Amino acid sequence: MGRTQLEKQKTHEKIVETASRRLREAGLDGIGVADLMKEAGLTVGGFYKHFASRDDLVAEAIHSAFDSWGRKLETEGINPAEMTAADIAERYVSTYHRDNPGEGCPFAALTSDISRSGEKARAIATDGLRRNFAGLASRVAGADEGERRRKAIMAFAMMAGGVGLARISSDEALSAEILETIRDFVAAIDK
Repeated sequence: MGRTQLEKQKTHEKIVETASRRLREAGLDGIGVADLMKEAGLTVGGFYKHFASRDDLVAEAIHSAFDSWGRKLETEGINPAEMTAADIAERYVSTYHRDNPGEGCPFAALTSDISRSGEKARAIATDGLRRNFAGLASRVAGADEGERRRKAIMAFAMMAGGVGLARISSDEALSAEILETIRDFVAAIDK
């Protein structure tokens, strides 16, 4: 790869990373292309050298957001495949995740936004749901695969929804209670 192509790839990754974080912080409609490019230290004119449309950027940013948790764990020396359901809940349903949506799960930050977005973003989110359900199902107790999958769907929905509810609560004690209750529930269904 030539220097120019490498520079273009790095610029592209910077735009996607910035968009991924900012979209989780402000929502899909909360930041425009001009603001995003400015935050990435680039000009608006360069946007279309990297993306055919804003929808393409949103889809790529959402895809990046789904993979960011695993990348973050790996940089901390943690193998996500070795985590129990209780370990996942401890990190996911936390005050850190509640207070830092730009670094967190796109489901906890963008569920309603993604449901109203284009087919490309929804397909990426659907794939993310499938992967999360399968990964969690392999970590929970159950008599058979169907029961483990149902428990995984319930646990993930509670974790993502719980973080969202904890974010909207203006009562710190209630917010903490929501997080603790969900962590305890998921730990109880762990293998």
